[in-house]
Amino acid sequence: MDQQLEVFLSVVDNKNFSRAADELHMTQPAVSQYIRTLEEKLGVRLLDRTNKYVRVTKAGEIVYHHSKEIVGLYTKMGSLLDDLTNQVKGPLSIGASYTYGEYVLPHLIAKMKKQYPDIEPKVTIGNTVKIAELVKSHQIDIGIIEGPLKKEKQIEIRDFAEDHMVIIASLNHPLVRKNGEVTITDLEDEAWILREEGSGTREAGESVFKQLHISPKNIMTFGSTQAIKEAVEAGLGISILSQLVVKKEIKHGNLKIVDFPGLPYIRKFSFITNSPFQTKALQEFITLLGTGGTVPLVPLEIPEN
Repeated sequence: MDQQLEVFLSVVDNKNFSRAADELHMTQPAVSQYIRTLEEKLGVRLLDRTNKYVRVTKAGEIVYHHSKEIVGLYTKMGSLLDDLTNQVKGPLSIGASYTYGEYVLPHLIAKMKKQYPDIEPKVTIGNTVKIAELVKSHQIDIGIIEGPLKKEKQIEIRDFAEDHMVIIASLNHPLVRKNGEVTITDLEDEAWILREEGSGTREAGESVFKQLHISPKNIMTFGSTQAIKEAVEAGLGISILSQLVVKKEIKHGNLKIVDFPGLPYIRKFSFITNSPFQTKALQEFITLLGTGGTVPLVPLEIPEN
């Protein structure tokens, strides 16, 4: 890979020439020279820099975006060449939306590392929209998402598991005490705490509202599933989350599931890829997901520790 691009990415990511030099084991003048050479080669200014800051120009933003894609493709090419030795090893970049990424993926990676210790996983957690963009730009090898995605050329989407969504409330919430006699009006009058737009969990929540013909009057948006659980436990409102996410809280009695006809709501987990060529590491990871096109969708379970 062109070292000028590698240096440029490091400077942008670190927002500092000195930190980039330390990361790359170079001198700061050498880093500056690489940047100047790249700017001269491209004929544009990529960075505005003073003694206090480094800022990316509009041209720099374009180069940064495509450089990330180039690095991703270069890494994938190297892994495919390594595969000619028939060994399952090397880098594996995985993106996952929050529910799967935070509550299921760590267990899966632990299992894979035990079987293939030379695999080097790198995990990115984000909402469904972000993960899809990273797959499309070749910055990650595979993305695991929990929301619908528009089909695009070259992007393969495959469902591999089910997820059950439930309404949750605090231990002493009035809806819990209704013992299955909750009405649509009760749900509409409650404060709902939901994830941000672009999240698969938010999408599932809105699907539940449509399915149950509910029009909530008060919706609060939180950018973290953990924050939602804490807010619900504190009595701030109710939410709809994956059973995977609230398994421990339900078990320990910190949260309760609100019974309502038509629930739990079932959604699908999918994985997406963007290349006809797959490293052996990626192939083994997909196998661990329980796919292969012949395995029926089943509800996911978090392994007990």
